[in-house]
Amino acid sequence: MSPLNKEADLAAFEAKVSHHHADNNGTKIHYASIGDGPLVVFIHGFPDHWLTWWEQMNALSANYRTVAMDLRGYNMSDQPEDEASYTPDRLAADVCAVIEDCGEENAIVIGHDWGGFVAWQTALLRPEKVSRLGIVNLPHPWAISRELANNPDQQKASGYARVFQQPGSESKLDFDRLSTWIRDPAFRSRHMAAMEASNRTGMLNYYRVCFPAEPYQDRKDTPPKITVPVLIIHGMEDPYVLTAGHNGVWEWVAGNLTIRTWPGVGHFVQQDAPDRLTAALSSWLGETI
Repeated sequence: MSPLNKEADLAAFEAKVSHHHADNNGTKIHYASIGDGPLVVFIHGFPDHWLTWWEQMNALSANYRTVAMDLRGYNMSDQPEDEASYTPDRLAADVCAVIEDCGEENAIVIGHDWGGFVAWQTALLRPEKVSRLGIVNLPHPWAISRELANNPDQQKASGYARVFQQPGSESKLDFDRLSTWIRDPAFRSRHMAAMEASNRTGMLNYYRVCFPAEPYQDRKDTPPKITVPVLIIHGMEDPYVLTAGHNGVWEWVAGNLTIRTWPGVGHFVQQDAPDRLTAALSSWLGETI
């Protein structure tokens, strides 16, 4: 598709969505919505915003109400700077607030990167709110701790996270350098505006509060098993999150588990393989399990 057509398609999509804010105990969480039917909530990662899911939202909106939220700290959501605002329970509560604001008791929840972490946590902490769980390039939280404690390759790949955990590192964030994964110039212009509208301290609080810090060690507690259907998609060329992180995930999932690993696809699957991602989600959502 030519850049001109991409711009036209993206603008047409933007004209169709409605914008809302859910309230989580005084913190406003922005989300965009399109379509009718069973609720699907998409959650972006770092450094990104709700529009990253536009192609999936547009296609799936024929049969679903597709919603994409801005994580707290990002774009049009509220942006607290205190680290206490970024604990897993508060992040999961943001998702629940969006679901409830949509008038639903539960939803299909799909997340990428940090959005994947928040999706995992929502299924672990508020299982009644998640009817299906989709994860793109982010291992189970217990696996992240395991890999950092035992896998030197993952320790090396996570060097950037250790930098982000350092005080003052937000002042050195370079969104031009952090946006080289974007392939579509139409999306890039919107993305850069969203990043400038975001709070850099809030963005890095995810790493400071929720990402393991040195010295790394395995978690000793046992997570509750996830009982709903789970889809895991992983672009195998991801230099930050290695595929070994998904080993043994079936020990923590009691529901139907589907794992798809895609050679030649990197961390930002929505940009590297948008049509393939849409088709995989559509097929999985259409399964009767």
